[in-house]
Amino acid sequence: MLPTGTPPDWAAVDVAVPSPSVRLPGISMAGFRQRLPARTDIAMVAHPSVTLLVDLSGGEGIDYGTRGRRRRGSFAAGLLPGDLRVGGRTGECLQIRLEPVAAAAVLGASADLTGTVAPLEDVWGRDAGRFEDELRAAGSWDERFVIAAEVLGRRLDARTPVDPEVARTWRRTLAGRGRVRVDGLADEVGWSRQRLWSRFRAQLGVTPKRAARLVRFDRAAYLLAAGHAAAGVAAECGYADQSHLHREARTFAGLTPAGVAAAPWLAVDDVAWPASWPTRIPARHGERVLGRARPR
Repeated sequence: MLPTGTPPDWAAVDVAVPSPSVRLPGISMAGFRQRLPARTDIAMVAHPSVTLLVDLSGGEGIDYGTRGRRRRGSFAAGLLPGDLRVGGRTGECLQIRLEPVAAAAVLGASADLTGTVAPLEDVWGRDAGRFEDELRAAGSWDERFVIAAEVLGRRLDARTPVDPEVARTWRRTLAGRGRVRVDGLADEVGWSRQRLWSRFRAQLGVTPKRAARLVRFDRAAYLLAAGHAAAGVAAECGYADQSHLHREARTFAGLTPAGVAAAPWLAVDDVAWPASWPTRIPARHGERVLGRARPR
């Protein structure tokens, strides 16, 4: 990915998160309202989820760019979307993170879950516009989260799930924080390594090994953003050494470990995505962000 651009003033950004009663398995949501003095342009740091960003603002709204092309409005970003940058100055948006197993149901089996960024209407058709209209008409973030959960829940219920063996392999990869052996996972589900590799890639868009690398990097990125030194993060996350972590940071984020630690995209994750944050470690950005963010 490209280096991070002008960092936003997070004191001018309000963050809302849903109550536990409207949360769905494999899906997390956060709402953002921003009134920034100048336009920002920041790079998205890869994480093991498909991202839906729903633009709820009028006027300038949210814009995004990848591979030299910029667009406005809501979009879906698959795993490893490349040099994706999100910009804007004013407005509101709902960000939805879908674990690959949930994404396969919510977006449909034909959706490309990796390496692509597309307008939401290209993925959902007319349903995308109706979804945006319902969310804009809601009177509060609590109402918006309920609407989103209902829409996503219906899609989860209506779609054929991925193979149980694939879903179990994904869960084990998450639980093991990416430090898993593919051969061992194949034995657990009673499949050959080749069959697991083929079905996992066909249904989730990445191979089991690359999924494990992405999950492990995601853990490392949070630890770096929480203020841990790169050498300690490399050891805790199971990298061979600090150079190994450096190579993975370049591969998945286009940044050095120091660049990942300072990435604006991660600066409010302890508020927006608390389940992902390493809770036993004080958030480096926590006091500054928590003073203005509004978890709900």
